[in-house]
Amino acid sequence: MTYVPRRGLPGVDTSVPNIARMNDYFLGGKDNFAADRQAADELLAIAPEIKEISLENRAFLGRAVRFLAEQGIRQFIDIGSGLPTQRNSHEVARSVAPDARVVYVDKDPVVLSHARAILIDSPRTAAVAGDILRPEEFLTECRLGGLIDLERPLAVVICGALHFIPHSDDPFKSIAWLRDAIPSGSYLAISHVVFDTRPDVVEPIEEIYQAILERPGEKAARTRDQVLPFFDGFELLDPGLVYVRQWHPENPLNARAPEKVWMVGGVGRKA
Repeated sequence: MTYVPRRGLPGVDTSVPNIARMNDYFLGGKDNFAADRQAADELLAIAPEIKEISLENRAFLGRAVRFLAEQGIRQFIDIGSGLPTQRNSHEVARSVAPDARVVYVDKDPVVLSHARAILIDSPRTAAVAGDILRPEEFLTECRLGGLIDLERPLAVVICGALHFIPHSDDPFKSIAWLRDAIPSGSYLAISHVVFDTRPDVVEPIEEIYQAILERPGEKAARTRDQVLPFFDGFELLDPGLVYVRQWHPENPLNARAPEKVWMVGGVGRKA
């Protein structure tokens, strides 16, 4: 693939790898720089399946959003959404429900700049700055800005952010706060990398991400059983928390050898 040089954003150091731009590279995008590609290639040298994991995660996101829209959900909060690409949440939701409202939440200025650029003419869609570890701040902005009605059921979608958050930050506490803040009938959709079948790559992968995030020694790797508590207080819907290939595959053949894509996903409903 030939990459077209990208101009950096003011105040953004493009010589430092960025997780969102690295994921864009894994997905075959062009919104990345040499430092992103170098770090991404280091990861691929350890585990070549990471590229397929990124693609399958994106496919899971689309299936989950479509499923939720089919359940009647018309409000979505997509947290840690990453750089815009194909089949974004608002596009998938509106293929089912044209009146769906979608708010993207991210703390990365690169992501926010790109998202706001493509959403400038998109009604009922917005991108707000926010950190998953401070949910009260972005939820307040969503409510006060008239973006989300907390009196009506909504869906919180987190596909690809939680596995970067170290244990010491206690992301379970943040998800529990969100659970208590959203109304009954709301949903939580999560995907998360797990290392049940690849414990051998935990240490080298974590070392790379710790350097990028400038959090040396901070552990974030989890197994499926360690991810399951994110759904505490939710009714986990069929088929449960499974490898993403197994979650409502569009083609049953796609669910073969699911553990080769070591990311799990699930959807839960708040009673």
